[in-house]
Amino acid sequence: MKNIASFLICLFTILFCEAQTTVNIMSFNIRLDVASDGENRWDARKDKVAGLINYYEPDFVGGQEVQHHQLTYLLNTLNGYTSIGVGRDDGKQEGEYSCIFYKKDKYKLISQSTFWLSPTPDSVSFGWNAACRRVCTYGLFQSNKTKQFVWIFNTHFDHISELARAESAKLIIKKIKEVNTKSYPVILSGDFNSKPVDAPAQYMLANMHSSRNISQQVYGAADTWNGFKFNKKPDGCIDYIFVSQNNKLSVTKFATITDSYDMKYPSDHFPIMATIKINK
Repeated sequence: MKNIASFLICLFTILFCEAQTTVNIMSFNIRLDVASDGENRWDARKDKVAGLINYYEPDFVGGQEVQHHQLTYLLNTLNGYTSIGVGRDDGKQEGEYSCIFYKKDKYKLISQSTFWLSPTPDSVSFGWNAACRRVCTYGLFQSNKTKQFVWIFNTHFDHISELARAESAKLIIKKIKEVNTKSYPVILSGDFNSKPVDAPAQYMLANMHSSRNISQQVYGAADTWNGFKFNKKPDGCIDYIFVSQNNKLSVTKFATITDSYDMKYPSDHFPIMATIKINK
């Protein structure tokens, strides 16, 4: 009887694990390549950015401020990743990407697209007095192990126009509702250039959960923008990982990653990372 009980426990554990999908996702504004960054320029820190991602091994990375040559470097340096997304200035390779890196041995890409944060989202365009063209890239992925489907969205809101940020939040929620006809779990990462009390973040919180807010375990402070200032307290939570309000979904861990080297940070933003459980 004891052996039978042990067998049933093992069988139940195996079936439970196979019915549950674990998604590790990172949001990381890697900072574009600009010579004026001096000692923090891309060439001086690109190996640190790649090393950080390779060490933590997230299943997905929502990247912001990724220029094409930075994307190429990371795809050549990261272990087992490929990506989706386009440059925001021509829908091809020009301008920054809000790309999504993903572990190709763990997830199968089902569909993908990019839209512009503007009144004309299907074409290359500026939105609502924004200083830059802004985009949101998304994909539907299927776990190779559990066959669970999950939507991953990634974005970067404008840093100047309050109106653009507010309207961008509304547009993304509208797009999620439009494409997610089968009520699959949705994860949205990004640099929202909005603090939790600001209208865009509040709109997101009214429609999705902040993974940090509902996580069973939280590590690190909420502030995510460091400005490359190692000796100054970081100022402001502007990077988020939101998850859909779905009772099949829970967040077990959330971390603000403050890794450094030689009294420098890999980027002017701290990456954040969440571990998300999805039950069938």
